[in-house]
Amino acid sequence: MFDRFSEKLEGALQVLKGHGRITEINVAETMKEIRRALLDADVNFKTAKDFANAVKEKALGQKVLTSLQPGQLLVKIVKDELAALMGGKAQGLDLTKKPAVVLMAGLQGSGKTTFSAKLAAHLKKTQSKKILLVACDVYRPAARDQLEVLGSQIGVEVFNQPQESDPLAIAKAALSHAKEQGHQVVIVDTAGRLAVDEVLMEEISSIHKAVTPSETLFVVDSMTGQDAVNTAKIFHDRLNFDGVILTKLDGDARGGAALSIKSVVDKPIKFIGTGEKLDALDIFYPDRMAERILGMGDVVSLVERAQQAFDVEEAKKIQQKVAKKTLGFDDFLSQIKQVQKMGSMKDLVGMIPGANKISPDDIDEDAFKGVEAIIQSMTPKERSQPKLLNHSRKKRIASGSGMKIEDINRLIKQFEQMQKMMKMVQRGGAGKFMQMMKGI
Repeated sequence: MFDRFSEKLEGALQVLKGHGRITEINVAETMKEIRRALLDADVNFKTAKDFANAVKEKALGQKVLTSLQPGQLLVKIVKDELAALMGGKAQGLDLTKKPAVVLMAGLQGSGKTTFSAKLAAHLKKTQSKKILLVACDVYRPAARDQLEVLGSQIGVEVFNQPQESDPLAIAKAALSHAKEQGHQVVIVDTAGRLAVDEVLMEEISSIHKAVTPSETLFVVDSMTGQDAVNTAKIFHDRLNFDGVILTKLDGDARGGAALSIKSVVDKPIKFIGTGEKLDALDIFYPDRMAERILGMGDVVSLVERAQQAFDVEEAKKIQQKVAKKTLGFDDFLSQIKQVQKMGSMKDLVGMIPGANKISPDDIDEDAFKGVEAIIQSMTPKERSQPKLLNHSRKKRIASGSGMKIEDINRLIKQFEQMQKMMKMVQRGGAGKFMQMMKGI
């Protein structure tokens, strides 16, 4: 995400990095390039101009020209202003009301139904909430069936009345059902249209009045850029929604919607969708996103994902095996499975400081498939005793997995590196561990 914008922004700041002499003239030139980068990212002209002027004013006000490290200081100012542009700080949901109603609004194709299920899964996992999903999209073919399927996948009840064609009646009945059954959160999935029209706005307004939601969320496809911002303004003028959900942000190289929607509607981006899977949902942290845009990574989010994905008991068993030198390929495979739970590789690499230099085209999302095929082609004894892997065994495994002997040798080397790193962590050798990580 934001790859194109990040690249242009880095180019604009490049002249001011380091310890070279900086003048008011080249600061102004840099601001001009930053404005161009924002416009190229599909940010509206006024927002781009105001942003560049704010950075310039703060840069000169903080005496960047006489600073010992003017380039770094300017990057910090740009980071802070980017975070402010996107909302400043993360905004949660107000779920204090019993039951708390979350109303989804947006155009058809924005991802409301999928996001409704993602949010239900998120609240169930992180807050142990009893959720009710409500199928109020009576127009799109199979929309209610889709919500039923998604609900069953995450173990959340779906309120669906297939014979009822009035979304307002469904919403009211769902709210009564939720109160009777003790649901804590009611998520209402509404219908959309291909474009904004009066029928759509009247319907969503009537549902809004009937269920008095704690949170009204506008769901929008981030890849539509400035169109997303314009649509958000129309919906906001009618509904006065509480927050924005940006879907498909993982495929948005420009980031125009994320960069400008807050300045237009003055409502925070609360969540972002970063993939198709039901756990591909992130709380939106403007400060962390600003750091990622500037190639600083997002170590905090990376650690949080690791904490969610990794099994504590499994980690203890691995530590014991490392100490006893009995680590095998089954353990290696289990670690890979846990990394896969953290999300797409492109997204994870984007969280590593400096990794913005790596082209997304060089990151293979299916890279682990070959590793799995090789390990699964080994006998149980070979997996538990890697030293048994001589040439003839490697040849047999290569044939069984559809891979080459070079691939097997590479996997063995990676396995040995993992063992070394784990030993270093156990011994507290953080310095050596970091050196090895840089080498890899």
